[in-house]
Parts: sequence; structure tokens; C-alpha cells
Amino acid sequence: MYKLDCVALKRRGADHVARLMAGMSTQEQLEFWRKRTELMRLRQKQQRKQSSMG
Repeated sequence: MYKLDCVALKRRGADHVARLMAGMSTQEQLEFWRKRTELMRLRQKQQRKQSSMG
């Protein structure tokens, strides 16, 4: 049986984001998070729409 390791999952995610943002200026980091937040909101909206139709 698979056991979810939440701490390891969180660390892998943090490492991934750190690699994506490596070398970015503060302004570039702000833009990165603005875009990522907008994409997340769009995905959430689409999922809510699909859930209400299903």
C-alpha cells in the first residue's frame, strides 16, 4: 500500500518552484506569482463548472 509523505511532497514542490524562479529579479518573481495565481483561478473555475454539470 502506498503511503503519502506530505513533507516530501511539499519539499519536492518547493524545490521545483525554486528551480523555476532561479535567477529572477524581485519584479520577475512578482510577475511569476501573478501569472501562476491567475492560471490557478482559471483551473478552479473550470473544475467548478465541470462539477456542477456532472
